[in-house]
Amino acid sequence: MTDNKEVILRIRDLRTWFPVHKGVFKKTVGHVKALDGVDLDIYRGETLGLVGESGCGKTTLGKTILQLVKASGGSVEYRGTSAPAADAGGSTPEQVDLMKLKPRELQEFRKRLQIVFQDPYSSLNPAFTIFGSLEDPLKKFGIKTRTERRKKIAGLLEAVNMQADYMDRYPHEFSGGQRQRIGIARALSVDPELIVCDEAVSALDVSIQAQVIKLLKKLKDERGLTYVFITHDLSVVEYISDRIAVMYLGKIVELSESEDLYKNTLHPYTKALLSAIPVADLDRRSKRIMLQGDVPSPINPPAGCHFHPRCPECRERCRTEAPGLKKYLVNNKEHYASCHFINATEIKE
Repeated sequence: MTDNKEVILRIRDLRTWFPVHKGVFKKTVGHVKALDGVDLDIYRGETLGLVGESGCGKTTLGKTILQLVKASGGSVEYRGTSAPAADAGGSTPEQVDLMKLKPRELQEFRKRLQIVFQDPYSSLNPAFTIFGSLEDPLKKFGIKTRTERRKKIAGLLEAVNMQADYMDRYPHEFSGGQRQRIGIARALSVDPELIVCDEAVSALDVSIQAQVIKLLKKLKDERGLTYVFITHDLSVVEYISDRIAVMYLGKIVELSESEDLYKNTLHPYTKALLSAIPVADLDRRSKRIMLQGDVPSPINPPAGCHFHPRCPECRERCRTEAPGLKKYLVNNKEHYASCHFINATEIKE
């Protein structure tokens, strides 16, 4: 991660609610609050890990950042190095709220913000060769001749440690790890600044996971990329991330540098997640914190702190008053947490 902390994406009060319909006339009777007020800064050149249980909103946040899912409110402000000019409600070419862009204007930013999907086989058309799958974005963004496109794709495949002549094969001819490398190559094809990795290694064997993670780190350093790395594997996210954000029921409940999160955990939910990591060394193994009950429904989340029905440290205030994400100073490092009872020095902003 770079030291200057230049913000590439500034997210404020981001909400993504999906309507719940009922009856013959499909009347809206409620909303699934997949994201419910997310504030987050993503710095240029960093890897930001997003972790949490299934259904906490990690993937929805990644797709909403890219405008693949329409947000219900808030802002996603992109600050690129050479963003194309656009009339976006007063934004300058270097500072654009993606949510205010018209569809045609948004297309100009697609090449700067890309995604690697969890299942690379379902995201590759089985009827197309690898060349056929990778050439469309190249056509759209300026490489007109077939010879140039083949040369570009050959270079991309070699960059992800695959042979150039693989471009003439079909997806079913590759293993899961190879297909994921192809997905990475496709994301790189338009020279993006930021890539969302949505569970990019969760479907792979452990040995292949290590290879793909090593490849991602190498590409990040060589190309100056920024990653949003979505995963449920806390061991993986510790290795690859500069900072980690922990999500619960559509909100960020803790955020800090990777090393600090593991050594100085503040939120009870994060403590429970970390206690579940398998550790071979008996001396390092901590007591497992068992959370009671299931994750509440995002259609009707609990009053007060959303985590209080499962929290082993719950008090009366937690049941009625929702905590905000506040900044604390822990070992001279900034650490954010959303809990009423944090034993650390709060930094007023």
